[in-house]
Amino acid sequence: MQKLLLLTFLIFSSVILAQKPCNANPKYNEFDFWIGEWEVYGLKNNIAGYSKITKILDNCVILEEWTSASNQNGLVYSGKSFNSYNSLTNQWQQNWVDNTGGSTEYLTGHFENDTMQFMSRPFSNGKGTSIRKLSFHKLKDGKVRQHGEISNDEGTTWVTEYDLEYRPKK
Repeated sequence: MQKLLLLTFLIFSSVILAQKPCNANPKYNEFDFWIGEWEVYGLKNNIAGYSKITKILDNCVILEEWTSASNQNGLVYSGKSFNSYNSLTNQWQQNWVDNTGGSTEYLTGHFENDTMQFMSRPFSNGKGTSIRKLSFHKLKDGKVRQHGEISNDEGTTWVTEYDLEYRPKK
């Protein structure tokens, strides 16, 4: 009887895991440190915006919903990013879209030493080709640092585009 119960449990468990593969693979949890509701600050301790990060689609995708703290030229900047682990390429990916028609694809990403790092595809900047690097650093005090950089020389030199600190919303 015990063997039958154990066999039934194992079959049932494998069916559940097959239906929700992102729950079975720990790689899908590497970026969970970013999940939460955040107030986001710039380097001068000024509030830059608000971000809500949740898991969707049976824990396979991390959704970011960003809204800037102020408007620029009558527009409150907002955007969403979809972050997922691609088990075929063994890479993390991020697709960012915003309310200005902008988008950025980061198709190679990895997690190491409490940092999630993405690289964009090369793109035309009007004068040549650029690439972007995006890093999320898990900080010891429950905060997250997001550092965006751009290179116009194939990754030889990098210039900071933004440097933000995510603090848990009060």
